[in-house]
Amino acid sequence: MPAEPVPAVEDSYRGGLRRVARVVLLDPRDRILLLHGHEPDDPADDWWFTPGGGVEGDETREQAALRELVEETGITEVELGPVLWRRRCSFPFAGRRWDQDEWYYLARTTQTATAATALTELERRSVAGARWWTCPELAGAHETVYPTRLAGLLRTLLDEGPPAAPVTLDTEIVR
Repeated sequence: MPAEPVPAVEDSYRGGLRRVARVVLLDPRDRILLLHGHEPDDPADDWWFTPGGGVEGDETREQAALRELVEETGITEVELGPVLWRRRCSFPFAGRRWDQDEWYYLARTTQTATAATALTELERRSVAGARWWTCPELAGAHETVYPTRLAGLLRTLLDEGPPAAPVTLDTEIVR
């Protein structure tokens, strides 16, 4: 398999941080869709995370959120809402450190079947699937989930609705 082109990753970096758009995708039952990822060479080092990825070229974060959602889940019937949260994070993955500025968009869909349609080579080696989670399932999960406070953030979102302005989450640094 050909390697992922470096410019796709490099295009999303501005000011030393990779610009990322993530999607908090909810179905009609208020379940959230999370992807199951792992280190490419160590499937036991795994976690759950929201769909999304780096902004490419001149696209907006909204465009990146929708593109990434289609590529990673095949879901096209989406109503994209406001930015809920913003966070900076830094973590090791696939032999390098990723420093990111992430924006989390609320989205709703009635389309619950998923099929990854356009994963990069790295994603094919590190994404093991997707699952819809209820808020109680997420709150009781023993798996690692990013952002780490996602269960509480989701509960607040479902109880109170979207915030009036994006909430800045604590910076997460994974060693």
